[in-house]
Amino acid sequence: MSISDRFSFARLWAMIVKEFIQMARDRLTFTMILGIPLFQLTVYGFVINTDPRHMPTAVILADNGPHGRTLLEGLKNSTYFDFVKQVDTEEEGQKMLLRGEIQFLVNIPENFSRDLLRGDRPAVLVEADASDPTAISGGINALDGVLNTALLADFKGPLAWLASKPPSIDMRVHSLYNPEAITQYNIVPGLIGVVLMMTLVLITGLAITRESERGTMENLLSMPRRPTEVLIGKITPYIFVGYIQVAIILVAARYMFDVPIHGDLFLLLVASFFFIAANLAIGITFSTIAKNQLQAMQMSAFIFLPSILLSGFLFPFRGMPGWAQMIGEILPITHFLRIARGVMLKGIGFEELGRELWPIALFAVVVLFIGVKRYRQTLD
Repeated sequence: MSISDRFSFARLWAMIVKEFIQMARDRLTFTMILGIPLFQLTVYGFVINTDPRHMPTAVILADNGPHGRTLLEGLKNSTYFDFVKQVDTEEEGQKMLLRGEIQFLVNIPENFSRDLLRGDRPAVLVEADASDPTAISGGINALDGVLNTALLADFKGPLAWLASKPPSIDMRVHSLYNPEAITQYNIVPGLIGVVLMMTLVLITGLAITRESERGTMENLLSMPRRPTEVLIGKITPYIFVGYIQVAIILVAARYMFDVPIHGDLFLLLVASFFFIAANLAIGITFSTIAKNQLQAMQMSAFIFLPSILLSGFLFPFRGMPGWAQMIGEILPITHFLRIARGVMLKGIGFEELGRELWPIALFAVVVLFIGVKRYRQTLD
């Protein structure tokens, strides 16, 4: 046996040192090693909350008596509700629910105080946006206790007999848009955004790096084309790929999972175009930054985690802390999920669509601009 055939700890140590040096030089991989665990710890530890509180709530206070105001104060003191507005009409409250501005609408009816003093158990109507059943479950469970304990301080002296006659209020909850709390109604529309993001970002993320590794980048560089023409030309075919995926998911949603489609599908297809463009812009920008396909895949994976966890796809968006919601509002998938669920479950129109569409369009323009600038540096 020659000396070179023997196991050498010195050669082993040299290989270990070499690998550590290469790992340190690959900054992207090193960032992923440290960044992903830290991000997951932060998200799972601070952001994910399956029992969200401080849900935005509006109230219709048609009763001018003291007990109606007492009940309203009791609801305000609950940690589950944050009253953002007192509306005058049911129509105004319904519009706020449709736009997703509020999660609950509490209607304290006229003559509430009079009927309460008579012992007639006045009805309080609570309408909830159940398009995300998890987001409202805690609030609905807490409502009954809040409504029947808020007035105990008033039930003294001659009114003490009302305290011994529970429940003093008839609470009626209307869960809108998904009254049976079917999980598929919430998840399947969201899958349109998740599938588009995961496939299109990854595919286009490999576009420029694949050209470099195959040696065909020189042909592109020698052609009399501007960077904008090259990048748009590369992402345009994938727009059709995205629409094929949208069609597959919509057919499956309707005929496999029986998800209702209450809105105009044309609006959803229009929004899909902007969302597809935003994801293609992300992927093509990654491909201009990455040095090889492995780095492009790593960068694509790095955007997947925050997009899925901070968008409201799996966990209630309003259950996250404020700083996490700010990050989520930047991500195009957050707005597209609201559009997809809004069109399919709520039947939203163009007015509500525009509120969520412009952030996606702005994101796509900014990211594509960065990609063009990065590609121009490559041309130099």
